[in-house]
Parts: sequence; structure tokens; C-alpha cells
Amino acid sequence: MNLVKYRWYFTLFSLLIIGPGILFMLLGGLRPSIDFTGGSSWEIYFDPARTPEGVEVVDTLKEAEARFIDQLSQKPADTLNSEEQALLGNREQQRFDGMAQESEGGLIIVRTSLVSDNTGEKDYLTRALTERFGQNNGFNPDRLSLISAGPTIAAETTIRSALAVLAASAAILLYLAYAFRKVKSPWRYGACAIIAMLHDAILVIGVFAILGYFFGIEVDALFVTALLTTIGFSVHDSIVVFDRIRENQLRFPGENFSSLVNHSILQTLVRSVNTSLTILFTLAALYLFGGASIRNFVLALIIGIFSGTYSSIFNASMLLVIWEKGELHRFWPFGKRSKAGNRSKSLPAAQ
Repeated sequence: MNLVKYRWYFTLFSLLIIGPGILFMLLGGLRPSIDFTGGSSWEIYFDPARTPEGVEVVDTLKEAEARFIDQLSQKPADTLNSEEQALLGNREQQRFDGMAQESEGGLIIVRTSLVSDNTGEKDYLTRALTERFGQNNGFNPDRLSLISAGPTIAAETTIRSALAVLAASAAILLYLAYAFRKVKSPWRYGACAIIAMLHDAILVIGVFAILGYFFGIEVDALFVTALLTTIGFSVHDSIVVFDRIRENQLRFPGENFSSLVNHSILQTLVRSVNTSLTILFTLAALYLFGGASIRNFVLALIIGIFSGTYSSIFNASMLLVIWEKGELHRFWPFGKRSKAGNRSKSLPAAQ
């Protein structure tokens, strides 16, 4: 079976599957959570059989907040703390933007501007929810969860997440260039692994941009964890294939490079697929039976692991052949063409 001869088809397919995600990223579909933007996230639980509409919950919070601010404005200015003064100063700001995400198990998530316990706003709004939904919809204030992140923490999270991805990419490139130093152009192996890794990262981000655009799903700090895990798995799978290519190059130095890569892929294909399936079965169980709080995290991992397995075989290895054979010169005319495609065969090509 000769997979390498279809390398341009695999490359085109990879570009096509990340295209929609890139489009929706440009359309603003990727919705960062309060981990990156700051604010508060309300997780409000109801009786699953009597869960109200999300817009009804948002309207209740809006009305309650308006009453709370009116009461606050009647207090003497010298009795207000700094957070209460800031709340009054931003009274024209629309804190509840009407966006509510309905989930399973009677859970409704509402995102707002930053709510502080020091103003008494949380307790006031909780009482309003209890009065409106306590008996009719089974609202339990003890299960209410309010998660808040200030703008400083959000900015630090964004910067650290970006630095983590950049540091991981640089370390991978340097490691692969060193590990494959005995073969010709070792830095190409690192570059191909990075390109495959970027394909996987863009695919995961793109899928969540689509989900965010249509369903309002947000990405949080756990999403960055899933993204880094995807990067690590993608590179790990690429190294498995590249290491077999290196071994075969050293054993059969006269082998045609395309045939050698194809033979190496076939030697590692079953191992890569079996390893990935084992992980995917576990993740599928977590997605189906795990809690709602980790479901998006697990979904990102499932997409990333699946994509990482595909890209290590059909992106990284194929790109290495395209590069070694000088086929990139069709689109990038600079540099010296490789002679790898003209080597004499010492082993029969895989059939």
C-alpha cells in the first residue's frame, strides 16, 4: 500500500478541514471566558424537569440588579466603599447582556461583569432568584456557584497561556533538531512536526470557534490545558514515525526517500492507531458520563487526539517527503532543490 503517492490529497484535505474553523475565528466565533476577559460566571441549577428559559433567568437578574443599584444610590456617598462607588459609576453599563448558556441537568450559565461580595450584590441577586424560581422551578441557592476573575488575573492568564504555547513550540523544534542530528537536514523534521502541531491546534480552536458562534460555548483555562496536551500528543506521534524514518535511513542509506517514508509509516501505523483508540475510548467515557464542568475540556482533547493521530501520519510525514523531493518549489521558489527523490532504491517500495 503506497500512501505517500497521495500526499497532495492528504495535504489538501487538511487545509479544507481547518478552513471553516479559520473563517469562524475571523468572524469572532471564539468566545473567551472570564478567565481571559474578566467578569463573573453564574452557574445556576434548577430542577431538570422544571428548568426555565435562559432569557427568563437573565431578565430576573437584570431587574434585581436595577433595584439593587437604586437602593445603593440612596445611601450617603461617604458610607460607600470603593467597590460600591465603582458599581454606581458603571450603572449605565449593561452588566447582564442577555447571554445565557443552557446545559444538561437543569444548569443555566449566565455571564456578567465582575460581581463582588463586598457590595452585597451577590446576596441580593440570589434572594431574587430564590423568590422567582424557588418553588416553581426548584432553584436551590445552596447549589449556586459564582466564579469571578478580575481584569488583572485575566490579563495574566492570557499572557501566560500564550507564553506556554510559544515555549512548548520552541522547545519541540530544538529537541527534534538535536534528536535527528545524524540525518540530513534535521531541522526539517522539527519544522514538519511544528506544522502538523499547528494544524491540530488550529483545528481544535476552529471547532470551538464554530461551537461558540452557534451555541455560545466559551473557552477557558482548561481549554488551554487541552490545547497543550494536543500539542504534546501530536508531536509525540510525529516522533514515533520520524524515529522509524531515521532508523530506516541509517539502515538503508540508498533507499528512495518516498519509499522509505511509506515503509516507515506502514510499520508504525497500527501502533499509532491502537494507542490513539485506547485514549479516545477513555475520553469518550469521560465525555458521556463525566460532569458538565469538564465536558468541553474532554471534547477538546478528543478532537486534538484524533487530529494528532491523523496529522502525524498524513501531514508531518507527507510534508517531509514534499520538502525533501523539492516539491515545495512549486509554491516557494527560493533555496536549493533537494536531490532526495533521485536516490537509487535498495528496498522494494511498499505495495
